[in-house]
Amino acid sequence: MDLLHTVILTVHIIAGLSVIGFVLLQHGKGADMGAAFGSGASGSLFGATGSANFLSRVTAVLAAVFFLTSLGLSYIATSRPAVSGSVMDAAPVQTAPVAPAQTPAVPDSKAKDIPK
Repeated sequence: MDLLHTVILTVHIIAGLSVIGFVLLQHGKGADMGAAFGSGASGSLFGATGSANFLSRVTAVLAAVFFLTSLGLSYIATSRPAVSGSVMDAAPVQTAPVAPAQTPAVPDSKAKDIPK
């Protein structure tokens, strides 16, 4: 179960960082006006509108992977058996010899005053 947790956590972190990266690569809505005046978007690898469509689809897939790994991690975290007790329960028990109880010395002065 620990191996599965590690794999899902690794995929979760990679998907999260990838979502951040792809969101930062996308152009905002205000960037369309700059593309209309020849900012070089038509000469890009995907064409004028192809990069926006590709980046949005990749972002959506990565967001879905991130969502599914979040659900998987929460399921694994709640399905583990509860560890009962404390750390001290696993500590070895050491027994010490019991010293005899010492009673305090009481003066016998009042014992002499009691009539018999």
